[in-house]
Amino acid sequence: MTHAAHAAQAGPLAGIRILDLTAVVMGPYATQVLADLGADVIKVEPPAGDNMRAVGPMRNPGMGHLYLHLNRNKRSIVLDLKQPEGRLACLTLAQSCDAVLYNIRPAAMARLGLSYEAFAERRPAIVYAGAYGYSEAGPYAGRPAYDDLIQGQTGIADLALRQGADQPRYAPLTLADRSVGLHMAIALLAAILHAREHGQGQSLEIPMFEGMAHMVLGDHLGGWTFDPPLGETGYARLLAPHRKPYATQDGHICLLIYNDKHWRSFFAAIGQPQMLQDPRFATHTARAAHIGEVYAYVAELMLTRTTAQWLALMAQADIPASKLYGIEDLVNDPHMQATGFIREVDHPSEGRLRTPAPLGRFSGTPTALRRPAPRLGEHSLQLLREAGYDQAAIDAMLATQATLDGQR
Repeated sequence: MTHAAHAAQAGPLAGIRILDLTAVVMGPYATQVLADLGADVIKVEPPAGDNMRAVGPMRNPGMGHLYLHLNRNKRSIVLDLKQPEGRLACLTLAQSCDAVLYNIRPAAMARLGLSYEAFAERRPAIVYAGAYGYSEAGPYAGRPAYDDLIQGQTGIADLALRQGADQPRYAPLTLADRSVGLHMAIALLAAILHAREHGQGQSLEIPMFEGMAHMVLGDHLGGWTFDPPLGETGYARLLAPHRKPYATQDGHICLLIYNDKHWRSFFAAIGQPQMLQDPRFATHTARAAHIGEVYAYVAELMLTRTTAQWLALMAQADIPASKLYGIEDLVNDPHMQATGFIREVDHPSEGRLRTPAPLGRFSGTPTALRRPAPRLGEHSLQLLREAGYDQAAIDAMLATQATLDGQR
């Protein structure tokens, strides 16, 4: 096998094929994770392309930075699913796939003639996975949803108020999209394993609202875990006002003095071992009960030395600590450089790019950046030929713009 052929099959999921009808972030992130692990992901795009193609910065139209990261290791085919030829091509492609992932509302998929039954009729072992806002089992079924809305509706923005902020705030990340995208990737793999074992596929959904509620309530159900409640909702440590980077004499430090060993080492390092006799600090349970006072104590103490002095002292005491990073610091971090996590790659149309490496190391089935993010419809003709289309059928689809040739 040539090096190029080996690279094309890299990763533990080599041999799994996924038809990806999703756009924006949640679905593409789920399939990016799977593609990084070696799955053959076929990205189906409308003639206008994935919306994230238009979000800059970018060197060339339709190749925005978020699109480039979310869609590496995939192949792109343009199909106008509103045309009969496009719908038929989608169903035909799915016959060689383990799963199809979509993120428009199920009712819209049914109107397109792309329901679970339509795919399962051609391939009974297909996994048909929906990634959308709300479960079809509840009254919010069919409502539109985006990351900001879901962050607000699952209490994330309100948690900032409970921690002492002057107004609710969304986390400055596509937190819901990426968190639920990981759930989707796991669920998709689980269903594929079942289908391969039993020969029967299924329809599944991983909705954003329930997905983020799963994460938030896991931390913050608090006293409402019990019936009747044993107290208020919320995890006190996470909501403590001083749970943030501590100000020092000349900057900030990220520090977590957490377990009993840490606290013994910390008080010894600052020359105050008697503080262990303070009932607020004596045990993990006591510290949790007085967490606001504990964080406030550390915050006041951090102001007495410089960041470098504290980092040196914490390293000596084996207590987790770091200077406060910006994004630029993260990219240039020596550990990141040493592990090769920030990769520099050459894109055929976009030039030199930085991108995070596939996560994890596999000794027997190493992952790779096999393909750069594709141009719109870059693989349309290749994929149609793989599906059995002859040149006359392809030309007919090109004439009606049911597909586009991204190589032109």
